[in-house]
Amino acid sequence: MKKLILALDPGSRRTGFGVIEVDGDRLTHVHHGVIQLSEKWPFPERLRVLGQELRELYKKYPAPMTVVEKIFFGKNADSAFKLGHARGVCLMCAAESGSKITEYAARYVKKIVTGNGGADKQQVQNLVFAYLRVRPEESGFDASDALSLAVCHARVYEGAERIQRMLEGAQ
Repeated sequence: MKKLILALDPGSRRTGFGVIEVDGDRLTHVHHGVIQLSEKWPFPERLRVLGQELRELYKKYPAPMTVVEKIFFGKNADSAFKLGHARGVCLMCAAESGSKITEYAARYVKKIVTGNGGADKQQVQNLVFAYLRVRPEESGFDASDALSLAVCHARVYEGAERIQRMLEGAQ
């Protein structure tokens, strides 16, 4: 059964997104990109536009599953708070669309995708683009980070489903 996964790498200036289709063990790239939010806009306007863009994304790709990167703690408190607000908008829009939300930490995603939780962004991007047969581009890491979240979730989710089927078959 085919399922869409929409993944989000939140940011207050750039939010990456990736959409993949899962059909058993097969993952297919559907779309990816970046929602650009101008630094010149007041912060509340950036959040409003982010919400508007995400709602349009969910209309175009009504994914029953959404994956969002967990927040990490940096040195700059102001940046962390802004990131938290952007994540909140992402979570709200996913919930409004009726999508089931799962969150993963960046290190965990890197471990699942590359086998190394300390992998650099370039390595993750190269592997994800090769795995999904996507040509590398100049969109930066926001979109590839989102696609890596989607691939991670597909692998984890498929593994859990496989275990569930085995347990049901053993009864």
